[in-house]
Amino acid sequence: MNYSLNKISLIATAAVTAVSLTACASSGTNHMQRAGGHLSMSMDDMMDELEGKTGDDFDRAFIEMMIPHHEGAIEMAQAARQSAGHQEIKDMAEDIISAQQSEIDMMKGWQREWGY
Repeated sequence: MNYSLNKISLIATAAVTAVSLTACASSGTNHMQRAGGHLSMSMDDMMDELEGKTGDDFDRAFIEMMIPHHEGAIEMAQAARQSAGHQEIKDMAEDIISAQQSEIDMMKGWQREWGY
């Protein structure tokens, strides 16, 4: 059972990524401009950006990068919800949209509360 869930998760991730990359390539959208530069950063770039930061500096940078990262996940999941062939991927896309939006709302609340 666990193998099946891992396989479904891997397939879903690959499918959502492929759909998103295709949509981005065809739309000509510049994610650097649209998302303040953070969405198109690689994970290594994001980790480099956090390196050496602590306390409020870390928290601010973390939130500033995570919000567009989550927004990208929502975009990908919306594409999967519409275009995926397997219901399991569509169901997972719904879960992703709900969870990521909840976390975005939480982080934006923290930004307001903490004056970021």
